[in-house]
Amino acid sequence: MDWLRALLDTVSNPVFYKLTLSSATPLLFAALGGLYSEKTGVTNIALEGIMLLGAFFGIVGSAFTGNPWIGVLLAMVAGIGIASLHAWASIRFCANQIVSATALILLAQGLTGFLLEPVFGQPGSTPIFNRVSEIRLSFLGKETFLYKMIGTLSPFVYIVFALVIVTWILINKTRLGLRMRAVGENPEAADTLGINVFKIRYFGVIMSGLLAGLGGAYLSVGELGQFSENMTGGKGFIALAALILGNWSPVGAMWASLLFGVAQALNEQLQSNPILSIPSTAKPLFNLLPFVITLIVVGGFVGKTRSPAASGTPYEKRG
Repeated sequence: MDWLRALLDTVSNPVFYKLTLSSATPLLFAALGGLYSEKTGVTNIALEGIMLLGAFFGIVGSAFTGNPWIGVLLAMVAGIGIASLHAWASIRFCANQIVSATALILLAQGLTGFLLEPVFGQPGSTPIFNRVSEIRLSFLGKETFLYKMIGTLSPFVYIVFALVIVTWILINKTRLGLRMRAVGENPEAADTLGINVFKIRYFGVIMSGLLAGLGGAYLSVGELGQFSENMTGGKGFIALAALILGNWSPVGAMWASLLFGVAQALNEQLQSNPILSIPSTAKPLFNLLPFVITLIVVGGFVGKTRSPAASGTPYEKRG
């Protein structure tokens, strides 16, 4: 009975919906990034590493300039840089895309952990620096349910949902999007039609780096104003799950990211609910909730979604 009361208390609390949007935001950035890459035929499981590097350089930019937006720009550049390594290895040299991406995750984890002490003078985490200010919708009325739900959100939240619309239009309604889909489905046929397969694939992978870097920047300069070692905590992999669950569609990825956002918000709200009085020893089990839901959902949709036909397959131009 206490669980039911706690659940009803949670879903009637506007903070639960605010947490859902905030938790879904970095996942959606990374999922959209993965979408650009996979639509062009390059599997990019390095989203976790790209987000981590974006989070680190985001806080570096904020720390040394005092302007968190410089940090956001630096995070995007870092994301593009590490994604370019993946593109170079998997497109130019036809390397195994899973191996290449895994190496980049390890590189990002090692590099950010190593640089913390020489750059910030302390291991583990950085001091707190300026973060991007929230947008306040005061016209909603500060005591209203709607204001408490969406009245004080990070600009990143608005940006990422706008990007869902932009991405849908680009992929489904533009010549570039048509070429991306052609390259991702049948690069040989696209090549015979005069489409530069390599340029399209480079574009897709670089976009994945830019967007995943933004997702990492949200975690550091958009939400906390701080970087801690391995702070992404598997969010890049959950974003991949959202992409699969969303059937490689920007709108589908959005709904899937919101589902995982609900899981994270539910986890946080239930842990802090006084009705349940959850002992501290049990709290790590609650932290597994988003990952358990990820496994269940992805396992349930295996075989029911279809990735681009050439995704993960290197293309070698003949002749």
